[in-house]
Amino acid sequence: MIDPGNSHPLSEFRQNPGGLSEHLKRTHRPAVLTVHGRAELVVQHVEGYQRLLDLAANAATVVGIQRGLQGMYARTGEDVEDAFASLARELGVSEQG
Repeated sequence: MIDPGNSHPLSEFRQNPGGLSEHLKRTHRPAVLTVHGRAELVVQHVEGYQRLLDLAANAATVVGIQRGLQGMYARTGEDVEDAFASLARELGVSEQG
């Protein structure tokens, strides 16, 4: 969630973009720019944004794996423990207990 304490009027950003830029670079957290007291824009340093993109990509991968496993369980009728045991046997790895 965006920290409401990290909001700044757009006019402040226009007057001192370097100050907010340094703050964003230092914290890697987004800031909300407001217009007439209402949140209008979110600005973020590129490293923080890249981290956000990486987290989203990882989450999409996890969801894909979960869907694949659900499909496998539905096709085989196996419960979770049996499915993992079968998978471990197929891959030739020992099960972790």
